[in-house]
Amino acid sequence: MSEFVSVHTSRDQASDEPRIATLLLSRPPTNALTRQVCREIVEAAEDLGQRQDLAAIIVFGGHEIFSAGEDMPELQTLDTDEAEAAAQLCQTAVEALAAVPRPTIAAVTGYALGAGLSLALAADWRVSGDNAKFGATEILAGMAPVGGGATRLAAAVGPSKARDLVFTGRFVDAREALALGLVDELVAPDGVYDAALTRARRFLDYPPDVLAAAKAAFDRP
Repeated sequence: MSEFVSVHTSRDQASDEPRIATLLLSRPPTNALTRQVCREIVEAAEDLGQRQDLAAIIVFGGHEIFSAGEDMPELQTLDTDEAEAAAQLCQTAVEALAAVPRPTIAAVTGYALGAGLSLALAADWRVSGDNAKFGATEILAGMAPVGGGATRLAAAVGPSKARDLVFTGRFVDAREALALGLVDELVAPDGVYDAALTRARRFLDYPPDVLAAAKAAFDRP
């Protein structure tokens, strides 16, 4: 049974079928990515990937904060081997979200930092509150990005800007994130989920298998 990650579906008004799913992170106060949270993300993402009725998925951390990244208090209790396993599990969670064969939208509120930013980057688009903060902050804790975070960041903003963010760990406000290409749309903080839902509804007219094939086309050489 999942404790911190849940999946909710909204129904298509025309057919009354659940066509849009929301993967909800709920581990107050910061949605830190503990090992348990990462395991639950993997399970939820794999289950969503098998759903044939879905047109799109929204990834949401609630109205306060998307995710502050890996849980540092937990990491500080781990030995070297356990820490390496935790980093691999976090990477697996990010990759599992990226592999969901449907359009995915991260609805970002508050903060998306460290591995939380990597998780947001695993989605196809990012809708953000105009007061949100972003950062590849791992270096501030003596760590490097996991889950392909640096590679995805470079794909979003370009290699030079990505290196600046990764090597400094500096915070980026929402307007700079939009200018960099880190996010795709800015809205008022209270409208983040609704804006993501509006974007997800654009895909309701397309068969799920076609959407899956279209997404897979980006992985081909």
